[in-house]
Amino acid sequence: MTEFELIKHYFAQQSLHRPDVMLGIGDDAAILSIPAGMELAVTTDTLALDVHFPASASPYDIGYKSLAVNLSDLAAMGATPAWVTLAITLPQADESWIHSFCDGFFTLANRYQVQLIGGDLTHGPLAITVQAIGFIPTRKAILRSGAKAGDLIYVTGTLGEAGLALLSLQGKASPVPEDILTRLHRPEPRVTVGEAIRDIAHAAIDISDGLTADLGHILEQSHVGAIIYVDQLPLSHLPHEGGIHLALTAGDDYELCFTIPTDKRAELEAKLTALSCRYTCIGTITEQTGLDLRYQNGKKYHGQIGGYQHF
Repeated sequence: MTEFELIKHYFAQQSLHRPDVMLGIGDDAAILSIPAGMELAVTTDTLALDVHFPASASPYDIGYKSLAVNLSDLAAMGATPAWVTLAITLPQADESWIHSFCDGFFTLANRYQVQLIGGDLTHGPLAITVQAIGFIPTRKAILRSGAKAGDLIYVTGTLGEAGLALLSLQGKASPVPEDILTRLHRPEPRVTVGEAIRDIAHAAIDISDGLTADLGHILEQSHVGAIIYVDQLPLSHLPHEGGIHLALTAGDDYELCFTIPTDKRAELEAKLTALSCRYTCIGTITEQTGLDLRYQNGKKYHGQIGGYQHF
């Protein structure tokens, strides 16, 4: 098939059609209707072969993850996803690869009522760029800059399993079960959690580069510090000390890290319990800047804390 035949056959045939898309795929640009009282949140991520996914990853998983990481960014802002654009460079027009990629991409898109409205398909080294657009009620976005001294620090889910899966694929750790590999290949964006904490959280971020690196962005932009109790980190299947290291540094978890005032604790935990979302309070925000990692008995944590670096 030609470029335009591939687009028409695989990408324009999605089953979801939102009423706020006046014109989608097929013209020079999409035309969209923005609801009254809403602001737009826009995010973009590029996934490159052997950087963001291994050569062994299935096209289904690549399609799924390329959308998931963008929806995770919107979730961290408290945004409700609505539209996406997709640009792919492919070394060859492999129809079976494209079909499986679209299955993964649209499985997640349909779950969150997200419509693909345009993009580009071209020849080149394998890379996928997604732009995701969502709605936030006016002036209700959760920012990285809103954390306040005394806030409690929470994370959703468990941490470090995606990092363990990557080590396993790289031959640096023992083989892991399929459910651990799924944490790396098909992360679940915390969209409903982001919406639920929109009126509770002071600050939030999604954990893509490791907890210490991403929490560090909140601390820097909010001009505050934090105490994190490393033996409170939700590790699930991971051995304790090695698990702490992966939870702090490995990234690719796409869980949310956020801060709330202490008087909102009961409200938050009731909401997350209703969503059947695991949550853990791991520390507090301090007025003194810097990140203090310690055990609950007061002993300092001296392990490595650097997160993933893109360059």
